[in-house]
Amino acid sequence: MSQETPYIFDASAANFDQLVIANSHHKPVLVDFWAEWCAPCKALMPLLAQITESYQGELLLAKVNCDIEQDIVARFGIRSLPTVVLFKDGQPVDGFAGAQPESAIRALLEPHVQMPPPPAADPLELAQALFAEGRFGDAEATLKALLTEDNSNAGALILYARCLAERGELGEAQTVLDAVKSDEHKAALAGAKAQLTFLRQVTDLPDAATLKTRLAQNAGDDEALYQLAIHQLSRQQYEAALEALLKLFVRNRGYDGGVPHKTLLQVFDLLGNDHPLVGTYRRKLFAALY
Repeated sequence: MSQETPYIFDASAANFDQLVIANSHHKPVLVDFWAEWCAPCKALMPLLAQITESYQGELLLAKVNCDIEQDIVARFGIRSLPTVVLFKDGQPVDGFAGAQPESAIRALLEPHVQMPPPPAADPLELAQALFAEGRFGDAEATLKALLTEDNSNAGALILYARCLAERGELGEAQTVLDAVKSDEHKAALAGAKAQLTFLRQVTDLPDAATLKTRLAQNAGDDEALYQLAIHQLSRQQYEAALEALLKLFVRNRGYDGGVPHKTLLQVFDLLGNDHPLVGTYRRKLFAALY
């Protein structure tokens, strides 16, 4: 029945005072009195192990085989199995007899055992999640704190530049991207530069409403279709933009020196290969090419 880990162990008459009594002055120790013939004991044991592991070292579990350790059974007056006793500061402080649900066991432990703090979220992953949700200000604040500690973190610098670009600080964003010297973030860097290109381009274009009016009057207006796609890219309307660029590529792939194809590839860089739209539109582009 023994599955020993640093926090779970068998206790015997020879080591009980050391492993349970002495240890309980440092960490609470749960003692599980069990026997091979006891079916409820065998059902309870994996649950106790799981609960103990969840405390990540803040709780210890000692298992006492009552068929073998009669001296300990007599010492603590154990009358039925399973019996579970919690020791703290050298004394039994709580316990229960018979099988119990996990909620009851955790409720018993709560006053005596500190739950370890949850692992701190990686600040870059947090910033990436915030950025993906469109919470650019929160992402930027998270990245600023990270870059204060490590101003050479290429991934953080690239995402910080994208946050700056989203609020129109295009020159500052370019300066940040120019400072990135790492080769391992080539795709992310290319994507950030593409985003900056689209945001710059849109400042010189007619507004989106004007372009939509032109397309309503003439669906074959290649320039309006392309320029509207750039507007959509600047606003993260990626699917609409990709559809427009692909449509333009299919009907006029040579438009403005082949810019539909070039822009499609820039959008793939911007979104990254893991983005579902990239896989879909790479296949569509391949079908249109061949």
